[in-house]
Amino acid sequence: MSVLRLILEDYRTHDSDLTQPGFWAVAVHRFGNWRMGIKPKALRTPCTVAYRTLYTAVSWAWGIDLSYTVKLGRRVRIWHHGGIVLGARAIGDDVQIRQNTTFGVLAVSDLEGKPIIESRVDVGAGACVLGEVTVGHDTVIGANTVVVKDVPPNSTVFGVPARPVKL
Repeated sequence: MSVLRLILEDYRTHDSDLTQPGFWAVAVHRFGNWRMGIKPKALRTPCTVAYRTLYTAVSWAWGIDLSYTVKLGRRVRIWHHGGIVLGARAIGDDVQIRQNTTFGVLAVSDLEGKPIIESRVDVGAGACVLGEVTVGHDTVIGANTVVVKDVPPNSTVFGVPARPVKL
């Protein structure tokens, strides 16, 4: 799928509303990925300057940090802005993310240990997913939950540390 079609799909995912900060974070991410395919590097440089400017603007204005290095699925929805750091290895399709969410490393000594968020995961406000863990598909992560171990598919987890619950 072309980058323009992906961005249009992201626009629809964010209620076709250009004022949604989550849309801009995802669109800038897609642009950042696209520009890496430009050869030679001399032609890529102006796009890199534009990407870094847009990335910084989204980070400063809305507090959403989503690097182009994250493998991002389709129809990812960032519902609110503020305090969002998405340093995952991968985020699957149809993932829902709310404010003050962190996906990232567990320790500075392991900068490669980043989480994988599979498809159709619903992440509550204030949740942290840290380290080299996998959150299985069709999972709900409750508000303010801290995930530091793998979560099996079709689970609901809450608490610090995350524990499975039956609803």
